[in-house]
Amino acid sequence: MTTITFLKTGLLGIIFSAITAYSALALPANMTTDGATNPPVGHYEFCRRLPQECRANPLGGSAPVTLTREGWKKILEVNYDVNETITPMTDMEIYGVEEYWAYPDKAGDCEDFVLLKRKRLMEAGFSPSDLLITVVLQPNGEGHAVLTVRTDRGDFILDNMRNKVLLWSETEYTYLKRQSIENAGRWVKLQDGRTVAVGSVSQ
Repeated sequence: MTTITFLKTGLLGIIFSAITAYSALALPANMTTDGATNPPVGHYEFCRRLPQECRANPLGGSAPVTLTREGWKKILEVNYDVNETITPMTDMEIYGVEEYWAYPDKAGDCEDFVLLKRKRLMEAGFSPSDLLITVVLQPNGEGHAVLTVRTDRGDFILDNMRNKVLLWSETEYTYLKRQSIENAGRWVKLQDGRTVAVGSVSQ
């Protein structure tokens, strides 16, 4: 798949400059965590199958990555390319089970999109501690998974439901929990700060 055309134009610089200005005003730019919690069942089983994917992060606890123009371009490219390449399908349609997290080939559900984006960004040089699978609640009450990218400009969300990459606080989601920055196999609760989450998700 070819690189997104608009990334090769001056629009990239305009967007990057806007992020710089916004992040100086928006508070909080980064999410607040609130202690350990249980991992989603699908991720627990994923880690049992692929323990090498769920190890302690060598840079865990470090400051978020410094967001450069090149890094922002790669984030946009990966989000767009995976969204356009993978066909959304449920685990029941693909595997015949309710919940099964895996790297997608041609089709996958929201968690599979996240896993592939995380892998692509790690291959591009991003630290695992800055690429966190995150469980959210949609406005309709349904659970969903997105990828959080920690940066010094804020926490950005890569979502299979949109190609635009937004700060977490700009999305319509309620944030419930995400991977720990110290260990990819552990999870922490999130304090959304904007709304009170009602209900739970099975992811």
